[in-house]
Amino acid sequence: MALQTAKTEDPHAELRARLDNSQLEVRLARSDAELAAAQALRYRIFYDEMGAQPTPEMRATGRDYDKFDGLCDHLLAFDWSKPGDAPVVGTYRLLREDVARRHGGFYSASEFDLSVLERNRRPDDNFLELGRSCVDVEYRTNSVINHLWRAISGYILEHRISLMFGCASLPGVDPDQLALPLSYLYHRHLASPERRVRALPNRHVEMNRMAEDAFVARAGLRSLPPLLKGYLRLGGFIGDGAVIDPEFQTTDCFIMVPCNAITNRYVAHYQGERSDS
Repeated sequence: MALQTAKTEDPHAELRARLDNSQLEVRLARSDAELAAAQALRYRIFYDEMGAQPTPEMRATGRDYDKFDGLCDHLLAFDWSKPGDAPVVGTYRLLREDVARRHGGFYSASEFDLSVLERNRRPDDNFLELGRSCVDVEYRTNSVINHLWRAISGYILEHRISLMFGCASLPGVDPDQLALPLSYLYHRHLASPERRVRALPNRHVEMNRMAEDAFVARAGLRSLPPLLKGYLRLGGFIGDGAVIDPEFQTTDCFIMVPCNAITNRYVAHYQGERSDS
């Protein structure tokens, strides 16, 4: 009876126990089967849970996929205490600049004009696009997120990445209903001019929908999804203009995070692991 009471009071206790016993592994996908498992997780989160609109082919396979999947590295979190050959519970898609250049560019270029980054390129610039991030609903704990970010910090060090970027999504496609978060991002986290990526002209949605003195900054921060708030805490900043994504039923902003802003605890943890190996 005591165990039942503890489980009711803390629904994640069993999960944390598994993580403490090192049942969670975070690494890059090594096979088509592992990629397929990540795509199936993405489908469950984006389409079943969040209401995105799948193509008939995606609905038939139960997987989210596009032409970029074959170009990217896929960071996966596995819980090996779960049944199955590839029990993927979290994923991030990583596209390096050198790969993107060889294969037609970045995914985010379909929504945003990235040319300002090239015009104002710095000597040490090396870009990484992050996307398709999701975590199974039962695993949305700080422990799982921290494991993923520790692995990303190692990837950044290995490939000498200077700037991470991607499309950060707000749920919904009505900009007027998103006036608070869009205006907060515009007034408080807009990129400097030399890094200010803009939405493509034919897709540009104005973010400055409320005067800065018309809202309380704390309320604006609270209105953001947790992932976007996490990027801002890492020193992230926002491009100018949002984009409506009808497939995913979201309003996308362009988020950039300088890699020197990644918290020291992630880097120190990764370097410690390398020295022990």
